[in-house]
Amino acid sequence: MEHRSTILMQRYELVRLLGQGTFAKVYHAKSLRTGQSVALKMIDKDKVMKNGLVEQIKREISVMRLVRHPNIVHLFEVMASKYKIYFVMEYAKGGELFAKVAKGRLREDTARKYFQQLISAVDYCHSRGVYHRDLKPENLLLDEHGNLKVSDFGLSALAESKRSDGLLHTTCGTPAYVAPEVITRTGYDGAKADIWSCGVILFVLLSGYLPFHDSNVIEVYKKISKGDIKYPSWFSSDARKLLTKILDPNPLTRISIAKIKENKWFRKGFIDKKLKNEEETAEIVPSDVAEVFNSYEITNEGKQEPFKVKKLNAFDVIALAAGFDLSRLFEQHDQKKEVRFTSKESVSAIVSKLEEVAKNLKLKFKKNHDGLLKIEGLKEGRKGVLTIETEILEVTPSFHFVEIKKSNGDTLEYQRLLKENVRPALKDIVWAWQDE
Repeated sequence: MEHRSTILMQRYELVRLLGQGTFAKVYHAKSLRTGQSVALKMIDKDKVMKNGLVEQIKREISVMRLVRHPNIVHLFEVMASKYKIYFVMEYAKGGELFAKVAKGRLREDTARKYFQQLISAVDYCHSRGVYHRDLKPENLLLDEHGNLKVSDFGLSALAESKRSDGLLHTTCGTPAYVAPEVITRTGYDGAKADIWSCGVILFVLLSGYLPFHDSNVIEVYKKISKGDIKYPSWFSSDARKLLTKILDPNPLTRISIAKIKENKWFRKGFIDKKLKNEEETAEIVPSDVAEVFNSYEITNEGKQEPFKVKKLNAFDVIALAAGFDLSRLFEQHDQKKEVRFTSKESVSAIVSKLEEVAKNLKLKFKKNHDGLLKIEGLKEGRKGVLTIETEILEVTPSFHFVEIKKSNGDTLEYQRLLKENVRPALKDIVWAWQDE
C-alpha cells in the first residue's frame, strides 16, 4: 500500500487511511518507538487558516487535553510541520458504533452497556465544562474490547463560550440528533442538548432506526419540536419510560444526567469506572503549532478587521425561515423578544446603518468579537439598562438574515423603541421583516 512506508516526523509509520474529510485525513499509524497503534489525524494547515478554522482547531486541542476518561478517545500528542498539524490519538480498533447499528438493532443489554458508557463520558465532559454538541453513532468508536469511546470534539463548546444569558447560541450538530431548543436559535443549555442527543442514540441502538424521520426535513423538525415518537413494541416498559424523560422537548423538564444515573433501567449491571489518572494530559502543544497560528493572527494586526459574520447552512436557513418559528413552543409568555429581517445589503452597509440608528437615538454602539452588535441605553431603566443585541447571518454574500433581540432591560421599553424608532429607521436596508 502506498502509505505503508511513509514515516512522519521520524516517529510514526502510516499503515492505512481510515477516513477523510475536507480539511483532514485520519490514518492508522504505528509508533516507531513503542510499536503502539495510534490514530493519526492529519490536518491541512493552509485550508484551516483560509476557512477561518484556527480557533476551532485550538478549541479541539484544549478540549481534548481537558478530558481524560476511559470512554473518551485520548489525545496523546500534537505535532506540526510547515504545512500540516498532526493529532496523535488512541486507535479505536472496533471502528464506529454506527457500523454495528447499520446491521440492525442491538439486544437491550448490549444497547444499555453502550448507553451507560456514553452517559459516563458525557457526565465527565460536563463536569469539566465541556459540551460535545455533535453526539451521534458515527462519533462513537469501539476499542478492541468493545468499549465505547467518544470522539470528534470539533464542534464542542467550553463553558466560556456561553453568552451573558448563560446559554450557548451556535446552531450545530446533525439534524436528526439535535435537541429542539437548538433548532429554535433561542439559546440552549449545552448539557441538556447533549442529553437529548444521548436519548436519540439510545433509541437508535434499541430500534435500528431514527425516532424522528421523514423525507421532508421541515417535518423532521416539527416532529423533534413536539417530541413526536412512536415506540416499537419490543421496547421494555422501563426503557420506554426512561426515553420519554430524556426525549422531552422542553429542556426545563428534561431529565438530568444525575437522575438518569439513578434510573432503574440504567443502573442494571452499571459499573462506574473510576479514573486511574484524573489529571489533565501532561502533553503540551508544541510551540511551533502555537507560533504558526499566532503568526497568522499577527499578519492581520494593524489592518481594519472586517466584521465577521456567521455563514448559514441549509439547516440554519430552514430553522430561521418564516412560517417555521418553533420558539413559541418554548416561550414562557407571548411577548416575543426578538425580530428578524432579511436584507440584500452588504454586511458593512448593515453595520453602518445600525451604528447610525444608535447614534441618532443617543445610544451606545458596540461591536463584539463574537459577531454580535450591541446597542445600549445610557441610563438605568425600570429593569436595568436596555440592551439590544443584533446578529447578522450570511445566507449568500448579498443576502443576510438580521436578528434583533433584547438581552437586558424592560420589555415594554424595548418593544416601543423597536416599533417607533428602530424599525422605521431601518427601512432603507430591509428587504422584508419576518413577521410581515
